[in-house]
Amino acid sequence: MAIPVEEALRLIYENISPKRSKILPLEEAIGHIIATDIIATHALPPYDNSAMDGYAIKCDGRNSGLTILKTILAGDKEEYMLQDGCAYKIMTGAKIPFGTEAIVPIEESQIDGTSLMFTREVKHGMHIRLAGEDIQEDELIIHKNSSLCSHHITLLASQGLSHVRVYEKPRIALFASGSELKMHWEKLGIHQLYNTNTPTFIARSRELSCEADFLGTADDSVEALCEMIQTALDYDLIITSGGVSVGDADFTKEAFSHFDFEPIFEMVDIKPGKPTTFGRIGNSYVLNLPGNPLAATLNFELFAKAAILALGANEEKYINFIETKMKNDFHTKAGKRSLIPGYFDGESFCAMEKFAPGMIMPMAVSNGFIMIDKEVSSLKQGDKVKFISSRFSFTCKQEKDLVTY
Repeated sequence: MAIPVEEALRLIYENISPKRSKILPLEEAIGHIIATDIIATHALPPYDNSAMDGYAIKCDGRNSGLTILKTILAGDKEEYMLQDGCAYKIMTGAKIPFGTEAIVPIEESQIDGTSLMFTREVKHGMHIRLAGEDIQEDELIIHKNSSLCSHHITLLASQGLSHVRVYEKPRIALFASGSELKMHWEKLGIHQLYNTNTPTFIARSRELSCEADFLGTADDSVEALCEMIQTALDYDLIITSGGVSVGDADFTKEAFSHFDFEPIFEMVDIKPGKPTTFGRIGNSYVLNLPGNPLAATLNFELFAKAAILALGANEEKYINFIETKMKNDFHTKAGKRSLIPGYFDGESFCAMEKFAPGMIMPMAVSNGFIMIDKEVSSLKQGDKVKFISSRFSFTCKQEKDLVTY
């Protein structure tokens, strides 16, 4: 019996957990999920310092006629004491002298002989960066299960960390089944087609920060599929396309049964993509997608993406949507939860006028899709919809209702 999309996604999230972690140099950690909380070992800034090139002064009501003592450069290790009636010229980042109450920028100052005068009012604390105002010692600066971006690398480098423990990227094995399929580097025979699904899934898996390998195309036989499955059992997730329907040559489910395949769900109440299957063999998870290109690609964006996010240990593992409005009127046949490809321009969503499960062009010109409820037969221009992107990863920490009603 086909289960609802929400149930299928819940089962994926509940059954999949990250497996391995490793230590990487900071420069190689980008895009990985961090496996430990990161605690600051020292404050930033480590001492009160100047935010401008200017003059360190006291705010004693005499903001002119000050004597300049010397220049303090960033990195100067000597300690200085500021006396009444005096000022230090100071460079950005330099430690301020004891007693400093403000920094006056050079462009707001004037030198008259040996005296310093100011062109604007001086306020207490201006242009002083206080110790720890950015990061406090022992502060939690990066949460475990966060995806490391370049700005996280900034935080890690600020603490002098050269290596960090991260989760290994999910390892994905992909293969196709079908004697009629050839890879794009092969010559087509009569009544044969190029395999477009597997190259797409490899590319998309890598976009989602996976290590993805293509294992080949199996002939339409149980024996050929069993050989392919055996090769894939060292991977975290096995993704196949085709051979999961009820045709005479659809042997994928039978082949997986030879390996004590434990089904978690076998059909999803969704159009297109009803025969999508998910389960496990030992420590390897298995996702069987339909063979029709558009159906396979749309279901990859829901179920494979959810599995990859869960395997990767990302704390924001749930697929999210952008609430927008319809740009055009759209009509369809009600009765099934349906995936509708289209284009979001930042203001509204335009549904594709022409698409079918076997097409490849719709996803190439779309940048995402909406999932409409089975009761919906039409959407009017201006109606609110939930856009799900296929061009970037937009996720969140809590599960969301992705359906447009």
